[in-house]
Parts: sequence; structure tokens; C-alpha cells
Amino acid sequence: MSFKVTGKIKKVLDKQEGVSKAKKEWVKQSFVVSNNDGYEGKEALYCFEVFGSEKVDKFNQHQKVGDYVDVNFSIGTNEWTDPKTKEVKYFTSLSAYGIYKAETTETPAPQFETISADELNEDDNDDLPF
Repeated sequence: MSFKVTGKIKKVLDKQEGVSKAKKEWVKQSFVVSNNDGYEGKEALYCFEVFGSEKVDKFNQHQKVGDYVDVNFSIGTNEWTDPKTKEVKYFTSLSAYGIYKAETTETPAPQFETISADELNEDDNDDLPF
């Protein structure tokens, strides 16, 4: 299943690098996108990951803090067992696989026609019984 969020890049976190159990090197970068899709229009934050050196390099070349972007992503959860305590923990991540410049930066406010109170109180003589 894939999802999409549109918002402004609020922060780009430091690159993280490491070596897997299979002795393969990996690199990932996280970034935070915000928009006003939260409860009652409040700010909502999303922290995405870009995984792989090619994708991380491409992200850093084309995106920066302040850019409005559309992010296509998938949600994944990994299970991890602590080798000492045998406690099982779950980690959920938002994996970005497509990051594009958003076509619009902000949703325009709706335009309303203004009517004075005097105009509202005019007697229309519309033959209503009340």
C-alpha cells in the first residue's frame, strides 16, 4: 500500500551509515515534512526515510529545507528482539520512494462575497408567510 503527503520540508537530519549483519554497507537519511492537516488545521509532522546511497545523494541534490514537496511513501514495521532481555520491540518507518516538487505551495483561501448588514435586512417582499 502506498500513501502521499504534501507539505514543506521542515528539517533534514544527518545521514546515518552502518554495516548490516550480512556485512553490506548501508546509508539512510531522514527528513521532516510539515503541513496543516492535523486536528483542526494544526501542524502535522511526518518523518520520512530515504534508504540507499543513490537515493540519499539524489535527495540532497534536489531537495532542501523550505521546499514544498509531494512525498510518495510506504509504511513498514520491523521487529527486533533484544539479545540480552529477549524483549521484542517494533519500529515503524515511513519509507519515501518518490519526492517531487509540489505544484502549489499553499491552498488559497476561499473567496466570499461581502454583504453589508443593511443589505441582509432589506425586505424582499418574496411572499413568504413569515
